[in-house]
Amino acid sequence: MSDFSKSRAADPLGDLSIDYVEMYVEHLESAAFDWADRYGFTVAGTSDCAGHRSVALRHGRITLVLTQAVSDQHPASAYVAAHGDGVADIALRTADVGAAFAAATANGALVHRHPARHPDRPKVTAAVHGFGDVVHTLVQRYPGEGPGLPAGFVPDPRAAAEPAGDVGLADIDHVAVCLDTGDLEPTVDYYLDTLGFRDIFEERIVVGAQAMLSRVVQSRSGTVTLTLIQPDPTADPGQIDEFLKSHQGAGVQHLAFSSPDAVRSVRALGRRGVTFLSTPSAYYDLLEGRIDLGPQRLADLRATNVLADEDHGGRLFQIFTASSHPRHTLFFEVIERQGAKTFGSSNIKALYEAVELERTGQRGFRP
Repeated sequence: MSDFSKSRAADPLGDLSIDYVEMYVEHLESAAFDWADRYGFTVAGTSDCAGHRSVALRHGRITLVLTQAVSDQHPASAYVAAHGDGVADIALRTADVGAAFAAATANGALVHRHPARHPDRPKVTAAVHGFGDVVHTLVQRYPGEGPGLPAGFVPDPRAAAEPAGDVGLADIDHVAVCLDTGDLEPTVDYYLDTLGFRDIFEERIVVGAQAMLSRVVQSRSGTVTLTLIQPDPTADPGQIDEFLKSHQGAGVQHLAFSSPDAVRSVRALGRRGVTFLSTPSAYYDLLEGRIDLGPQRLADLRATNVLADEDHGGRLFQIFTASSHPRHTLFFEVIERQGAKTFGSSNIKALYEAVELERTGQRGFRP
């Protein structure tokens, strides 16, 4: 047995990465068109099985799966009734699903679906529960296989010929999750105990009389990052409480998409019709004294409302979309990392304030 095989056998949860993210939607065609038209995704495959219809979309290394129930028996039916469109599955790729599933369940992970082999690709899948009613499908692909499709999908022959587009999104940087009050610590412990995640960051954000508590957990591979948030019970109710009420429980608040050039991506997305949260001009007046960016870079950030921060590793640039969800419970982020390892601590308050302005009636902008 090679050293790599030995280390993999000794640490079956050490190689977890995001394989795809599945969203349950009410209207498949309109949701797929929106991702293609506004975010530059292309159709990678389709599935039309008993109880549901699905489309897999790809941009860079990001695979999004959209699923609409066509039967009340499919879980997407109850999910959409409770939450509206939203993230239902954060699928995790691993070299050995059987070993990863055994390790996770031995440590207390709740079983959603036992391991099953498939006649084509992927090779093996299983599933465990995560937070709220979101699950983690464990996916084992063949060695050397690139981005793939869920089991039962038919590849779209046009996918390889589709142009990459001008948006430049690369991967999923992190997933932000809203939890009910009192669930933050148990959820952190669940990911640490069952999936071997590490607890890497903690923050309390205060805006006026409101506050939220945040913990960040990350897979040992460093490629799966969950930002877990709950309301601070000692403060006044705020936007996290409103999310939980509108969403009817815990769920994904936003997906963060990485980009090698956030300003360029924001401008391209703006041309496609994506609306972003606006940032007060005073933010950039203060930013000039906080980070040495140079006049042109500062002007580009101000023009696109992109936020900036730095840590011991470098800088990051980030911006958040205005929510187009009917319940205002889901939005997205574009983030560019220039060596930074953290999550824009100085910008979390700015995000909170920007979302608060949107919540109270001040909408965003398009670059």
